[in-house]
Amino acid sequence: MLPLLRAAATILLILSLLTGIAYPLAVTFVAQIAFSNQANGSLRVESGTAVGSRLLGQSYTAPEYFWGRPSATAPMPANGMASGGSNQGPTNPALLETVRDRCSRLREADPDNTDPVPVDLVTASASGLDPEISPAAALYQANRVARATGLSLKTVQQLIARHIEPPTLGFLGQPRVNVLELNLDLRRTREQLAD
Repeated sequence: MLPLLRAAATILLILSLLTGIAYPLAVTFVAQIAFSNQANGSLRVESGTAVGSRLLGQSYTAPEYFWGRPSATAPMPANGMASGGSNQGPTNPALLETVRDRCSRLREADPDNTDPVPVDLVTASASGLDPEISPAAALYQANRVARATGLSLKTVQQLIARHIEPPTLGFLGQPRVNVLELNLDLRRTREQLAD
């Protein structure tokens, strides 16, 4: 019995070292060498400070910025520690009420805009952390952002056009706009024009 226990303990120790230490270290090493940006969270760094991740939605509420998809995370929007959706189905009256409230807030922020509100501006994603919106959602906000920033509508529309990413591999998904990237470019453009 003792030789059997010794063999089992040896196998356990070897497998623990391989799968618990050697394999994670090897994967981390390869990731840091081959995919350093992605392995470190695709962070966007401005002036030496991380300002966000390209992969995680941020909560923007100021009128001079583009707003991303609503977030159902708790206790605050875009909480990376609480990823998850609202779990409200299309027949849930609470979802309809939430969408109506979000539409009202968008209309209050831009009362002259009579265009239909794009669905991704009033519904949360499954993760609650979606970093992208549709080009239609970005264009819907262009007038508000132009007024709030003092930039021309044409300049704001050009910024949006510059940030439209095509479907992955040309056919997976839809065209999209990364809100963080667009807002950082918007801020840089405002600073350049102010100088």
